Amino acid sequence: MGAQVTFEDRVWQVTGLAGGRVYMVAGDGDSACVLASALVAAPGFAVIGASSAPPVVPVLWETVPLAVQERALSWLRHIREVETGLPGGPGSGVPRPEYEPQAFTLAEREAAKARELTGLGWARVSRSTVQRMRLVYGRQGLWGLVDKRHLRGPSPTGRADERVVAAVLEALRRCRGRRKTTIRQVIELTERIVADTHGPHQVRLPARSSLYRLVKALADPAEPPGSAARTATAAGPAGGPPAALRPAERVQVATAGLGCGAVGEDGTGVTVAVTAALDQASGCVLAAVVHPEQDGPVQLSVLLAEMAVPRPLRPGWPALLQQAHVGGPVRRLMSLPDRIEATAARPAAVPETLVLDRGPAGVTSAHLTVCESLGISLEPAPPRAAGAASGALRTLQVLAGLFTRHAVAARPALTAGQQDRADEADGVYWSMPQLQDLLDEWITGVWHHRSQEQLRHPLLPRAGLTPKEMWQVLLGAAGRVPLPLAGQHYGELLPARRCAVTESGIRLGGRRYDDACLDEHRGRGDRFEVHHHPHDPRQVFVRLPDGQLHAVPWALGEHGLRPFDELLRRRTGTVLAHRAAGGGTAAVEPGGLSVYDAEAEAGQW
Repeated sequence: MGAQVTFEDRVWQVTGLAGGRVYMVAGDGDSACVLASALVAAPGFAVIGASSAPPVVPVLWETVPLAVQERALSWLRHIREVETGLPGGPGSGVPRPEYEPQAFTLAEREAAKARELTGLGWARVSRSTVQRMRLVYGRQGLWGLVDKRHLRGPSPTGRADERVVAAVLEALRRCRGRRKTTIRQVIELTERIVADTHGPHQVRLPARSSLYRLVKALADPAEPPGSAARTATAAGPAGGPPAALRPAERVQVATAGLGCGAVGEDGTGVTVAVTAALDQASGCVLAAVVHPEQDGPVQLSVLLAEMAVPRPLRPGWPALLQQAHVGGPVRRLMSLPDRIEATAARPAAVPETLVLDRGPAGVTSAHLTVCESLGISLEPAPPRAAGAASGALRTLQVLAGLFTRHAVAARPALTAGQQDRADEADGVYWSMPQLQDLLDEWITGVWHHRSQEQLRHPLLPRAGLTPKEMWQVLLGAAGRVPLPLAGQHYGELLPARRCAVTESGIRLGGRRYDDACLDEHRGRGDRFEVHHHPHDPRQVFVRLPDGQLHAVPWALGEHGLRPFDELLRRRTGTVLAHRAAGGGTAAVEPGGLSVYDAEAEAGQW
């Protein structure tokens, strides 16, 4: 109330917020009423006088050598102790005397930390060094603490096997805080971890002397083997989590399997799961990602990009939606114009707290830094009885069951001559992109308009609201609209890797991406930072020397729009299934069609 916003190239003042709509008045007396979710997602919208969105830390943590990661994490602990006085940051233990904020200034605490690190064997650490690292952490987060000299140079672990290095780090983690642990015990634990993880005699271990040097190189200088853990925190207070009263106050992430399969990238059937972020207060699905179940959890940064950036602000969104709409079933729930309008009004926001269930999302130190820069708190889901499911998981299981029936019913009826034997055997029809598009359309057009039992007021037990209605009710009650991120943040949040720009473009995951913006960088041998959505291959984002991320489309992105290509996809799956069954490689006639098992496939090719 009272805030001034920019909308449609005019300045408005907010005069009211009710029913999920924002009432505004312009300087010339014109008034307007706009749906809140559509207002914040409109191009050019901004809150006048509000602080700009915090910078998003690049998710390049996977490209950093393990020893450099450990060094950066060590600096992170020391910087937090300098700033807060607590060894593990806010809410973790009692300050040590030399870091008491009430007794010593920030400069004195920096000098004390420099003396401590010098005594622990850290080379060339002065007060100015601690101050510089603290300031760069404030600007860039954890990524600013990474030693950039190691990004392209040789690994500090030499030629050691990465599996052995990972086992040493795991052994050091397990032994942290044990006062009587020796390096020999760490080496013996490393050998057991390697044998348990990869099997006996499957990984060649270096000599004991090399392992000794490897442990010394990977150990944290501030916490060598045998030292007590200074960053351990006390157990949290008993009791359940507080109830969510505002939109995007608490968003829970959960994963559930789908009853329908899909065609994987190798042409075979795969089991499919969906990882979703559900707003606890309203029941709205802020993000839902379909992925192969065997690929493991969805990365947290991908979920953040899906839930925090409105679809209309994402690069190339209308064209991508039109392509997906054409490539799906013939009979749709909504027409393309209606779907664009409904999707534009779909809620999107930066959550205040993310509640993570047991292992649904891949969380790394880089992801934690991204959440810290955006002001997002992370907490685990409360413990529950054996065999019991959390509220979000039960809701997602109901959603998955209803959507499975919709996906099966949306399959076109094929005649016996049109149905592929591979599809009949595996029970799959949709590809992964098609299944994702079906789910997005179904959530927007069905789930958000379906009454739910948990969205009932205690004094009105027979009046269940839909997630969209509850979102609008809570916006009016809270008196504020949770703001999403800008469009350029979508690519920044996605996982990144470094790729070369060849004469034909960028090659990633067996696909080629090309655009005119790459012309002046082709074939020079430089490797660029490329952000990509692991479960959406339609485009990638490359950071060029101008510092901006540029969307580069898949060179064959329109390949799936031609009707005949859907038949070719299913025929290709049949060929691969025949090969896997021991049928050998199919012959190729001059006409370009594969010929095999002529008696069984008579009339099909």
